[in-house]
Amino acid sequence: MNATSVAPDPARLILPALRADADGGFGHEAARIADALDVGVGGFIVFGGTAESVRRLTADLLRRAGRPLLIAADLERGAGQQVAGLTQFPPPLALASLADAAVVRWAGAVTAQEARAVGINWVFAPVADLDLLADNPIVQTRAFGDDPDRVASLVRSWIEGCQAAGALACAKHFPGHGRTTVDSHIALPVVDEDAALLRDRDLHPFAIAVESSVASVMTAHVAYPSLDPSGLPATLSRPIMGELRDRLGYDGLVVTDALIMDGALVGRRESDAAVEAVQAGVDLLLYPNDARRVRDALRQALASGSLASARLAESLARYERALVTATRPTPPVTRGPFDSSEALADALLAQGMLRGAPPVLQAPLDLVVVDDDLGGPYPPGPTDWTRQVLGDARVARYGGGSRVVLAFAEPRAWKGRSGFGPEARAALASAAPEAELIVLFGHPRLLSELPSEAPVLLAWHRQRLMQEAVGRWLAARLGEPADG
Repeated sequence: MNATSVAPDPARLILPALRADADGGFGHEAARIADALDVGVGGFIVFGGTAESVRRLTADLLRRAGRPLLIAADLERGAGQQVAGLTQFPPPLALASLADAAVVRWAGAVTAQEARAVGINWVFAPVADLDLLADNPIVQTRAFGDDPDRVASLVRSWIEGCQAAGALACAKHFPGHGRTTVDSHIALPVVDEDAALLRDRDLHPFAIAVESSVASVMTAHVAYPSLDPSGLPATLSRPIMGELRDRLGYDGLVVTDALIMDGALVGRRESDAAVEAVQAGVDLLLYPNDARRVRDALRQALASGSLASARLAESLARYERALVTATRPTPPVTRGPFDSSEALADALLAQGMLRGAPPVLQAPLDLVVVDDDLGGPYPPGPTDWTRQVLGDARVARYGGGSRVVLAFAEPRAWKGRSGFGPEARAALASAAPEAELIVLFGHPRLLSELPSEAPVLLAWHRQRLMQEAVGRWLAARLGEPADG
């Protein structure tokens, strides 16, 4: 009897996005989920939600699919970066400032353990890019630093922690986003550095990630003419994929950065970009807007012969191998160098001031917020966690106490720039000269943009974790215990 052959399904290469609503639920995504499962996608990337809503979501997805799925999330700052109620960690550059690889390994492990507990099995971290340019609008504190050897070492530590704890890690964004001055969310950046320099420096952390058996690598929507004279973004470039597959010897899973980003779409439709990426050697297609159209385009490319069935089979085999790893039982929780991420945040603030000495502050504090992160398609988190820790008795605007300026400036995709924008600069010009302390929730090099000689406390990021740590730090300088 002849067996009936079943054509491989390219839909497994597609991972649509699911975003929680303002209340943390996913009910509004019902139609998208139903269509994606009908298409036969290989998994999803999840944004937002609560621990309970994400746990329910992932369990429902698996039940309805009737098969394992890759469930991914951007968790560079811990599982709490996306899932409310889980642990947040400071950004990688802050972790690196502690000069302790054990801290980075622990952060990777806790992130993986908590992710797996809510059904996420693929962590889009660590960032292996170098923080090289002050004008880079999107890397900044997301990187472990600017030294290739140091970054490579910490990338290794994060991968080891994450993968030993049961989740897939992902080194990103190959071959390096650190030399860009344009955000690939809104345009195609071009890096004109010499190939030898790129291989020696920018690709080094990725080479160490490969040596560390990283489960996956994410591409950059960035052109590197010295590596591919055609000017194609790395995501669509066979020569650049050859750098990864052949020169570095990587046979693991390669995933695109989000296909909604203009860096991948300049001059082409989403479905065309998806086909070109797989032709180039990429395995999985992250975050297209129209999963069904992408699936149909892949099928048409197979039927026409423009996409070789052997190329598809390679990607499907890597996907299946990754599924096996991602769905293994998780090991026991291990202890780290800190009792909690809160203790880690306090240790970061205890390292010393970015400028000056800690001032003696007089209550009630005049807390002034300068927020450079407002605007864009996705609103930033609140700026009142420091105030809540201090309590009403210690904060009263214009109440006669010390002025403390809280300056927020994180890398956000819509900005297309680094540093403070015009409105924030104007607000700082008004508030900072009379400040007795400025707290910088951003990259330390933004110190030069503060129009004041006041002491500056570096808090790294606007996340709740660091805002609350600042609240505790300020309360101690007032000589009073924090409320609660």
